[in-house]
Amino acid sequence: MAFWSSTSVFTSKVPRKILFMFTLSLSVTYLFYSLMSCYNSLQFPLQENYVFQGRLVTEDTTFVTLREKLYSASPGFTEFTQAERTTAAPTVGERDEAEQRTVEWIRTQASPTKSAAVFRPTAPEREHQEISTTDSELRVNCTSDYGEKKLPQAIIIGVKKGGTRALLEALRVHPDVRAVGNEPHFFDRNYEKGLDWYRDLMPSTLEGQITMEKTPSYFVTNHAPKRIHSMAKDIKLIIVVRNPVTRAISDYTQTLSKKPEIPTFEVLTFKNRTLGLIDASWSALRIGIYALHLESWMQYFPLSQMHFVSGERLIVDPAGEMAKVQDFLGLKRIVTDKHFYFNKTKGFPCLKKPEDSSTPRCLGKSKGRTHPKIDPDVIRRLHKFYKPFNLMFYQMTGQNFEWELEEDSVSRSSQD
Repeated sequence: MAFWSSTSVFTSKVPRKILFMFTLSLSVTYLFYSLMSCYNSLQFPLQENYVFQGRLVTEDTTFVTLREKLYSASPGFTEFTQAERTTAAPTVGERDEAEQRTVEWIRTQASPTKSAAVFRPTAPEREHQEISTTDSELRVNCTSDYGEKKLPQAIIIGVKKGGTRALLEALRVHPDVRAVGNEPHFFDRNYEKGLDWYRDLMPSTLEGQITMEKTPSYFVTNHAPKRIHSMAKDIKLIIVVRNPVTRAISDYTQTLSKKPEIPTFEVLTFKNRTLGLIDASWSALRIGIYALHLESWMQYFPLSQMHFVSGERLIVDPAGEMAKVQDFLGLKRIVTDKHFYFNKTKGFPCLKKPEDSSTPRCLGKSKGRTHPKIDPDVIRRLHKFYKPFNLMFYQMTGQNFEWELEEDSVSRSSQD
């Protein structure tokens, strides 16, 4: 009772206005200390993540940093091999059924389902994931599980022993290119497995990156142009070509390393050497008739969607050829001469090793084999055989690869 009576006396003597101000100040003070106690939880989450290596960066440069990490984490210049598999050739009915399933699949994919929209993050969410990645997590998030798997927008379709592996590995240096290492052989051997199987083989990509693959046998596969066109009419195709005579010898050398018992190159080249009849049915020679194979592709794709890389210039001027390829793919010229060095032992350029790697990034032992010595007369006859096809190929592509200069060189050396 004494307490309540004293309180009543106090409140009656203190003006109500002063009492109100005093109570308000206590409330503000309490609120201020409450805010200070949970200050860390009220900080904007992006503020810390914009600080990278002791400097404040913008959203755009953070994404660039992520791509630079993709560069440094890109696979080395490692040789990937895939064992040749012999599978039963599908019947005509099976091929037609597979192609029909492909068309239906594409139509289905053109209309995204509601479930797909649920699991795919929206643009703002993806943007937040990219820019909020800390430095210690960059290498973890730049794995095949980060991003989205897509069907390729560009394919290296040929040719075998032309330099496709070297081109692919150089392209994989680019932070905006993601490519599968092994050759999928989807459009020639595994088409019946469907596009879902094919897409699952592809690496995950971020927005703005290009998905690629290479399978050199596509260029000489009859059904490949139609099948690729059914998947993507606007796809970009890259063909690495090389002097067909040199290419044939390289092809033979590779087979010889696996099967030492095969006949000599000279024996396989001719149906009848006395009559000078070239055996164009031998695959090592038939692949080099580029005009014949290109004709099939031009029935489905315009030349504007094809880019031809010189296998010879890819060796003597890799940066120059890479500049053209990057322009064709709509990429910034990031892969330049600073990325290459010439390996005298192998006889072709290799990629310089990244700073965080202790191993050189050069092609494997299966590349750069020493070619067997071939009779100069056989080489001269092959040049003569290929010459009309080469000229036709030059006319079709609008490019002169100057393979006849090598023919002149062989002729002069044989006369000395």
